[in-house]
Amino acid sequence: QVHLVESGGGLVQTGGSLRLSCAASGPTFDYFTFGWFRQAPGKEREFVASIAWTGGRTLTADFVKGRFTISRDNANTVFVQMNSLKHEDTAVYYCAAGPWIVDDDRPIPKRYYYWGQGTQVTVSS
Repeated sequence: QVHLVESGGGLVQTGGSLRLSCAASGPTFDYFTFGWFRQAPGKEREFVASIAWTGGRTLTADFVKGRFTISRDNANTVFVQMNSLKHEDTAVYYCAAGPWIVDDDRPIPKRYYYWGQGTQVTVSS
């Protein structure tokens, strides 16, 4: 069983930065992809970025390219560094993980088996 816990959300002004963390626990992540998704009120959950645990290959949504960076460390934590935040980045951000996710499926929420509880990010305009 994989357990994910997000942290690092909060209130920030437009143009500011936040770093979200996702602490993962489980037997192994060798074949896992980790993703960050977000969901704003009244909107569907949308893909932000993903990283392959083995090899570290990343994918980032076009609307956050150049502003958000996903990474991981060797202590089972996945991060997303968010810079130049905009009001429209306001959402609950979720960490997700799943095994054997093919490249084309990385942005699809249903391909991720495990989810954290989410952390609120609010960007004031």
